[in-house]
Amino acid sequence: MVFPIVFSYAQTVGELNDKIDQKNTDISKLEEEIKQYQAQINDLGKQKASLSVSIKQLDLTRKKLATDISISTAKIDKTTLKIKELSLEIGSKEDIIVNNINALSLDIKNINELEQNDVVAMMLSENDFTLIWNDIDNMATISRKIIEKTNELRQVKTNLEDTRTETTDAKNELIALKSKLTDQKKIVDQNTKEKNKLLSQTKNSESSYQKLLKDRLLKKEAFEAELEAYESQLKFILDPSSLPGKGILSWPLDDVYVTQLFGVTKYSKRLYASGSHSGVDFRASVGTPVKAVADGVVLGTGDTDKACPYASFGKFIFIKHNNGLSTTYGHLSLIKVSEGNNVKRGDIIGYSGNTGHTTGPHLHLTVYASEAARMETRPSKACEGRFYTMPIAPTNAYLDPMYYLPPYN
Repeated sequence: MVFPIVFSYAQTVGELNDKIDQKNTDISKLEEEIKQYQAQINDLGKQKASLSVSIKQLDLTRKKLATDISISTAKIDKTTLKIKELSLEIGSKEDIIVNNINALSLDIKNINELEQNDVVAMMLSENDFTLIWNDIDNMATISRKIIEKTNELRQVKTNLEDTRTETTDAKNELIALKSKLTDQKKIVDQNTKEKNKLLSQTKNSESSYQKLLKDRLLKKEAFEAELEAYESQLKFILDPSSLPGKGILSWPLDDVYVTQLFGVTKYSKRLYASGSHSGVDFRASVGTPVKAVADGVVLGTGDTDKACPYASFGKFIFIKHNNGLSTTYGHLSLIKVSEGNNVKRGDIIGYSGNTGHTTGPHLHLTVYASEAARMETRPSKACEGRFYTMPIAPTNAYLDPMYYLPPYN
C-alpha cells in the first residue's frame, strides 16, 4: 500500500493539524503491514533452504522495502506539514511581540506625560483633589500594565525561541528522511538485481540451486580455514588494562534480537570451519539502519564478495573507537561512510543486508582489541588466487561483544 506525497497549503494551524493526524494514521497502517511482511520473512527463514523459499524471501523483502519507502514518504510529508505549522506559530508569536512592544511604548509614553505634570503644584492650586488622585492611580495602573506586558513579552519570546528550535529540528529530520528515502530506493534496486542474478545462476532449477549452495559452503569453509590459519600465527599479547569496562558500547540496532553468540556454541561448531563464531549476529531484515556503537574513525570499508563471493563479511565497515576497541559490521546492503570519516555513537553508518556468507539476512558484529586489529590485503588460494581486503586480527584479539554491549535478556 503506497501513500503519495500530498503537499498541503492549508492556511490555519487547525487544518494543518488535521492533515498531520491523517499522516500519523497512514504511517500506523503501513507499520502494521511491515510487521506482517517481517513475520512472513521470519517464517520462511525457518524452512529448509530451497530456490522457491529464496525467491519468496526476495519478493517479500521487496514488498517490505517498498512499504518502508511509503513510510519514509509519509514521514517526509508529515514533517513538511509540521514545518508549515511551526512557521504559522512563529508568525503569530512575532505579531504578539510587535503588538506588546507597541502597547508598552504607548504605556511608557502615557506615564511619562503624567510624570511631567507638576502634581504638587496641582495639589496647591486645585480645590478638588479627585482629578489629582485619579492621575496618581492611573500612573500606578499603567505601571502594573507595563510589568504585566513585560513579563508576557518575555514568555512569548521564550516560546518563540523554542518554536524556532523545534523548526530547526524538524528541518534536520526532513533532511535525514530524504536521505533515508534515497538509500531505501538503492536497496530496492539491489534486491531486484539479486533476484535476477539468482534466477540466472540457477536457471530456475532447484537442483542447480542446491549445487550453488554446496559450492558456496565449500568456498566459505576453505576461506575460513585459510583465514584462521593466518590469524592464529599472528603474535599478540593482550593487555587487559588497555580494554574498557563492561557495557561501554551501545546497540547497533534499534530493535535487538540476538541469533548467534560469540565463541563456541552448538551452532558455531556446525556453521564455522573454526568451530568458533568471531562475533555476535543480530536478526535484521534487509534495509534496517545500522548504527555506530561508539565514537570513532572509520579505518576501512569494503565488499569481500568482490574477491570471495559468499565466503565472508560481504559489505562491511571497520571502525576504530576511542575506548580501546574496534568493531566490524558485516553482511550490509548499503554502506554510508568512507575510510577516514569520524563517527559518533548512534550515527547511521549503513543498512543491514544479506551479502557475504549468510543463511539469511542479519547483522554480524565483531569486536577486537584495537591495538591488534587492522585492515589488510592478502592473496587467497581459496578465492582462486584473488586478493581480498578486510579486517585482520590475531585470534586472541577477538573479544566477546556481549560483554561490552548493554545487558541483554
